[in-house]
Amino acid sequence: MFFQALQHYLKRGHARCKMTSMTLLSRRQLCQWTLALTGLKRSLLANAASDDVRNSDDVRDSDDEYPRRVVDTLPSYQPQAPASGVVSIWGHGRRDLPWMQPLIRLWERGLQRFQPGVSVDYRMYGTSSGIPSLFNGLGDIAILGEEILPEAAAAFIKATGYPPLGIEIATGSLDVRNFDYAQMCFVHAENPLTRLSLKEMDGIFGAEHRRGTANIRRWGQLGLSGAWRNLPIVPYSWKLDDSFAFFIQQTVLQGSHRWNCDVHEYAHITRADGSIYDHGQQILDALALDRAGIAIANLRYASPRVKTLALSTGDRAPFVTASKRSLIEQTYPLARTIPAVINRAPGTAVPAKLREFLGYVLSREGQQAINQDGKYLPLARHLLLSQRAKLL
Repeated sequence: MFFQALQHYLKRGHARCKMTSMTLLSRRQLCQWTLALTGLKRSLLANAASDDVRNSDDVRDSDDEYPRRVVDTLPSYQPQAPASGVVSIWGHGRRDLPWMQPLIRLWERGLQRFQPGVSVDYRMYGTSSGIPSLFNGLGDIAILGEEILPEAAAAFIKATGYPPLGIEIATGSLDVRNFDYAQMCFVHAENPLTRLSLKEMDGIFGAEHRRGTANIRRWGQLGLSGAWRNLPIVPYSWKLDDSFAFFIQQTVLQGSHRWNCDVHEYAHITRADGSIYDHGQQILDALALDRAGIAIANLRYASPRVKTLALSTGDRAPFVTASKRSLIEQTYPLARTIPAVINRAPGTAVPAKLREFLGYVLSREGQQAINQDGKYLPLARHLLLSQRAKLL
């Protein structure tokens, strides 16, 4: 649904003008469209979720079982027609760190039980190479490590005259590094705050406030009293040119690039021994020493000296904490999905080898492979069925 709406907006923009320059689709326009559609997607998915997930009191064992229970509800793979050929897959990964190769091979071997003539050429050396591989004729499928960026969509349109077709194939992980883990908001363990709306989050981390709020710079503005009332809020986040920060910019700040000037930014540090001091770890290490701090990071880096906040999309929406269940059901406000993107001209059919490969990925067997791999999370049934329909 998200990509169908994106295609509609991009086609409308294409119909208004000839795509002779990247400037004809401004970055701001594309960001606004992407933002609006993301909000629509979250609203629809939250209403369609099979269970109403509130503040996550799930027992850890129960939450760990949820992906398996979801997959058990999914339809099995049914070949639509015999297929053969090599499927060239580009996108998320590195030459020295083939993060997705184990999962891609599970999909390949599983599909070959039904379609022995189909094989995969693994070319996943970076998300930034994924979309260009499609319009340059090198790749068949681009699996991205993040949402499709407006600039990538604009480049595709300039080259082809029509938008790319995106198909969501997995849910971002809860806390697995390099697998689109969920972003979360943290405060110091001594802070009495327990929840935050995205509007309030924008008030803290942003400066333009497209959500309609004003600057929130002291804890009293969030209802804290006593010694907390006049204490300045100290924000911590990713380096602002990082893709993690871009996601927050689009989802929380509603496309604004104007951040709170007091945000403490962190980037990966490579130590002398070659190991990496992750930006997320640096953020929560700093927060652990600052009672007045608030941070965006992931729970893999958390210690007992910090705690997560439940988040809400609006005044009447429930406050939800990140869990495998709330991510799969897309009820957590900062949940993410992983897109596979293909070059499908309007009015044409998806080539058989791609239709069968993606049909397998979007089946019980394909989503079981995601659970077996243990990094990404499967799609909820209602979302999976909507993505399968794009292959018709």
